[in-house]
Amino acid sequence: MGLFRVNRPRGFQHNYIYYDPRKEKIAKIEENAKRELGLIPEKEFNPEDIRGKFVGATTHLKRRKAKGHISSGILIIIIIALILVAKFIYTGQLF
Repeated sequence: MGLFRVNRPRGFQHNYIYYDPRKEKIAKIEENAKRELGLIPEKEFNPEDIRGKFVGATTHLKRRKAKGHISSGILIIIIIALILVAKFIYTGQLF
């Protein structure tokens, strides 16, 4: 715990036992191919299919999500420095 370092919560990773992402990806590719050939009807609209796609498609939102926010310690130092500069400009004395 400190003024300059913000502790992040520990991450949680759940490894599935009976889940094969490769098999699911192949099944999805096969399903899309069958839809294009007309062997199965078109898929109905599902709002769950578009969840999270907008953030993944835009570069500035990806950067913002990865970058995070300015920590409170840095923000306090910046504010104090600005106050000292304004005081020096106004009075001509630093302290």
